[in-house]
Amino acid sequence: MYRQGDILIMPVREEAVPTPARTAPSAPPDARGRLVLALGEATGHAHAVVGTGTLVRGLRPMDPHFLHLPSGGRVVHEEHAAIPLPKGWYAVRRQREYIPGAFRVVAD
Repeated sequence: MYRQGDILIMPVREEAVPTPARTAPSAPPDARGRLVLALGEATGHAHAVVGTGTLVRGLRPMDPHFLHLPSGGRVVHEEHAAIPLPKGWYAVRRQREYIPGAFRVVAD
């Protein structure tokens, strides 16, 4: 398991990845060629992956994203040390916080 700020990245066996996540088109890379896992609302900084891969975003805010890195990659952010990721599949979740009667993702 890997954590960078409010992002949790968990290795997942390929057979545990939902079929729609394996077949859906990838989110497009940003202008710098990175796959953005989460964009900081206040700072504009991004938790992003550098490397060749695919990122399938969850349909709802609390759903995990699925990241596939066939050759590995690195998670980068302007205010954190880079984290190397081995090749494989990952579930990516944003940290949540409880508010009475509901949950919301943590705003960076």
